Amino acid sequence: MNLVTINITNVRIGHPLPYTLRSADGTLLAQKGFVVESKEMLDEKIGNGVTVYVDVAESEAYRRAYVGKLYDMVLEDKALGKIAGSEISKQDLDSDRVDINEGPPDWLDLQVQANSLLRDTQSDQFVKRLDRFQKLLRNYAYRNPNGALFGLIYLSATEVHLYSATHAMLVSVICGLAAREVLGWSPEHEETLSKAALTMNIGMTELQDRLAQQVEPPTPEQRKLIDEHTTRSVMMLEQLGVKDPLWLEAVRDHHNKSPGRLSSKTEGQRMARLIQRADMFSARLSPRATRVPTSPAAAMQASYFDEDRQIDEAGAALIKAVGIYSPGSFVRLATNEIAVVIHRGLNTTTPRVALLVNRDGMPSTGSVIRDTSQRDYRIVASVPHREVKVKLNLEQFLTMTSVAASDRQW
Repeated sequence: MNLVTINITNVRIGHPLPYTLRSADGTLLAQKGFVVESKEMLDEKIGNGVTVYVDVAESEAYRRAYVGKLYDMVLEDKALGKIAGSEISKQDLDSDRVDINEGPPDWLDLQVQANSLLRDTQSDQFVKRLDRFQKLLRNYAYRNPNGALFGLIYLSATEVHLYSATHAMLVSVICGLAAREVLGWSPEHEETLSKAALTMNIGMTELQDRLAQQVEPPTPEQRKLIDEHTTRSVMMLEQLGVKDPLWLEAVRDHHNKSPGRLSSKTEGQRMARLIQRADMFSARLSPRATRVPTSPAAAMQASYFDEDRQIDEAGAALIKAVGIYSPGSFVRLATNEIAVVIHRGLNTTTPRVALLVNRDGMPSTGSVIRDTSQRDYRIVASVPHREVKVKLNLEQFLTMTSVAASDRQW
């Protein structure tokens, strides 16, 4: 048995363990498939502060690193004997290779990857890992923007665990869509913007996750960390090897209240403003221990007006890119049916939706699709996630988002 350490924060509360957890001497701590129901259960089962190990044969990071290393050796035309005898080093594991593939994304796995990345603030591989992760995330959003929005908006509105990672991914994706589809920014600026969005709160990742589940108001010490997190984030990024001045400027200024046209701002300030509006939208979607989430439509409309109650150029770009009724959000139709948005429409208010609850209040399988641009099926209201009791099969609905509109039967 070859044991490697894992970050205990990667254990997903409420989900089956993907591998067996062991102590340093191989003693079984938790069997593969065991469901950790709470943080308290995890501490009780594992022990607070205990270093946790997994067998490399069960480690997804090991599998990715091994497959990636073999792939690179084949491309480099290495001898078969050398390929067959290859082994994985600690450097290979630390690189956390992310392969760009054509398969469907696993958004739950991406949450774990983002969480690990944003908490690993000592690695000399950080910039390399972030670059690979951003390219993977952009690849999925580029191939199927509706699916990316559906997965991240649904996860943002339905769980508080791994909040910081999910929030960062959603802000990165919607900023990228707005930059590419609406503002016409160059691929290089879009990439910098997306990386800045992913790392905007790296100086308070752990605190963000704690506050999402904390019932009490922030303590004075926590408030100080919140107020200083942009400066701290920039310092940490510089220490981790980030040298791009636009990236650092966007992170430093992403909480600045600076209304006005984007053309009047520096390139870094434009990125910061777009992140600020997207950050506001995403934060309103997420539940807290002390509040219920806002509907995506209400969250997006709140981002549409600036501090002077004028139309905000960055907020308007986000709405054009994502839609007022975003994929992953629930809506009520004129038929009194409740549906989930699966595809952006020709304009911001007429998406394609899948039926969840029929007009008699009975659950539907989701196989009935409505085109809300038709008057009979127009949207009359947003519906908060907490009011929809139908449990979605995320994989099923993500598949529906990738079907071409021309192939659907309305």
